[in-house]
Amino acid sequence: MVFQPMKGVKVVEVAQFTFTPSAGAVLADWGADVIKVEHAVTGDAQRGLRIGTGGAAAGSFQPLMEHPNRGKRSIGLALEVPSAYDVLMELVQDADVFVTNFLPAARRRLRLEVDDVRSANAKVIYVRGSGHGQRGPDAEKPGYDGSTYWSRTGSAWGATPPDSPRHVGQPAGAYGDSISGAVMAGGVAAALFGRERTGEPSVIDVSLMSVGAWAMALSLGTAMLTDQANPPALLTDPPNIPVNPTVGSFRTSDGRFITLMMVQPSRYFADTCRHLGLDHLLDDERFQSPEGIIANANEIGQHVAAAIAQQPYVHWVQHLQSLEGPWAPAQSPSDIVADPQMEANGYFVPLVDADGNERKLVASPVQFDETPPTVTRAPQFAEHTDEILRSLGKSEDEIIQLKIDGACT
Repeated sequence: MVFQPMKGVKVVEVAQFTFTPSAGAVLADWGADVIKVEHAVTGDAQRGLRIGTGGAAAGSFQPLMEHPNRGKRSIGLALEVPSAYDVLMELVQDADVFVTNFLPAARRRLRLEVDDVRSANAKVIYVRGSGHGQRGPDAEKPGYDGSTYWSRTGSAWGATPPDSPRHVGQPAGAYGDSISGAVMAGGVAAALFGRERTGEPSVIDVSLMSVGAWAMALSLGTAMLTDQANPPALLTDPPNIPVNPTVGSFRTSDGRFITLMMVQPSRYFADTCRHLGLDHLLDDERFQSPEGIIANANEIGQHVAAAIAQQPYVHWVQHLQSLEGPWAPAQSPSDIVADPQMEANGYFVPLVDADGNERKLVASPVQFDETPPTVTRAPQFAEHTDEILRSLGKSEDEIIQLKIDGACT
């Protein structure tokens, strides 16, 4: 039986796109009842969005929507209509958590600020996702992960060599969004624990900027200490890190890469040399100590690069399986979905989509009791409106009237 620590927790989510909704998806994976409130006419602005491979779809199944919304129920409410707002407040009355990523102006206009929501439920945990936090000159501005998380907080700087012909973008769609959503879900869990202990609800703020800075914390800490930052290596630099010849990404004969990450070079040096056919380096007196390896790192690194360049990617993936030190192939998405380690650990979870087809999604990253989460599909737009309204005690006539009024769909 799958352990669901959030069983019995009710979450009301007024949010769209991926960052904040992906937190709701994690909470749903953990057993929470997450009610996704979408506009009665337009729905989540991400529905039907097509952006490169991130917008791929098959029938009703679109990973861009399924990933951040699996396991939820959807109700369509036009919150600018008074009767729809009243329904929202009814939903909040027994909720544990209220989550939103609406901009401050929209929160004020729709009466979704902390005091507004807590007028219906003083004990609700209030969660805000934002681009730039709640204070400062940019608090009112929108932010996306490609701009705020990736560019503004330094990941793009760290990933782009100074002589690159182009700025290196995020490695995947909704990359910073998904990471930030997982952080937000952890914050919700901590707030629920705190309320259980103290009886006091929290206001939680998570921004793409705060999570982006956390990801760059070591470089930012160094910059604050020394007012300096080491720039990324040039594209034309040798394919190793000069400080350590057994750390770096090395090109194979067919243009792919193998990454070595042995931060203790002397511990793994002999085994690495034997695997790469560099046994002759072991007889060189200069390389007999950690100090000697570091002092001659560039020369050794050139030998490592030349050795790896002699064979194709597939050869090294097989040959290095017995290598003692940490290493990894630089895998593509197609490689990753076929990686037996992913399957063995339940990192891909099955579900059935709205058309009855068997699909898979990436599991949220926390497992309880060595068991992958059980995942159900994302809701179709406003799929559960009537069901949710009935749970509030609405009669069929009242439901029909709400629809006539344009309050819900």
